[in-house]
Amino acid sequence: MNEIITFLENNLLFCPSKQFIRIECLGCGLQRSFILLIKGDFLNSIIMYPALIPMFMMIGYLVSHIYFNFKNGASILKYFYFLNIILIVANYIIKQLSYT
Repeated sequence: MNEIITFLENNLLFCPSKQFIRIECLGCGLQRSFILLIKGDFLNSIIMYPALIPMFMMIGYLVSHIYFNFKNGASILKYFYFLNIILIVANYIIKQLSYT
């Protein structure tokens, strides 16, 4: 597992908007949050990117819905989607306000 973590830490994708125009995008922090999560540092992972765990839950529910065809699966997926959008945008706004 340490080899995987080291590989991920050494091969992070760069953010073009952060590199070229010096503004973080809505996804900035996702990779680092994932690395913190697999290291077991849940609190800092949530602080870094709050939507990561709900996104994993949404993807898990989506896969389950595809296989089992839940009665209200589409509606629940919409709620997951909106929750993730709210968390991503709120996190982005908070980051932008803290940098100014």
